[in-house]
Amino acid sequence: MSQMPEKAAALVSKMLQLNLYVVFWHGKDQDLMPLLADHLEYLVELEKQGKVFASGPMGAPEKRNGMTILRAADEAEARRLAENDPFAKNGIRDFTIEPWTVMEGTFTVEMHFSDGTAKFS
Repeated sequence: MSQMPEKAAALVSKMLQLNLYVVFWHGKDQDLMPLLADHLEYLVELEKQGKVFASGPMGAPEKRNGMTILRAADEAEARRLAENDPFAKNGIRDFTIEPWTVMEGTFTVEMHFSDGTAKFS
């Protein structure tokens, strides 16, 4: 691989460079509903532990695919977390994992003190 040009290196040095792992969930034409509550409880617990960056369904609903972005020390930990998801444990979803480095982007948080609501965009 060639060396990064100086201008690009200067830009990259200021970027977030957050290393995460993306779990791509692949539906297997099986009904998810019987295990949906267990799956959601599992992800909520991981979220409380700080392991879930984001998660949700992906693509056409009938395909039953999803994506979960994990904060994990390494790919082995990300794989263990994915394998313990009730959908994976019960064989109704397969998954692949890809490392992902967040470089650019933005988000906004709007807090309303009067009623305790929040808006993310």
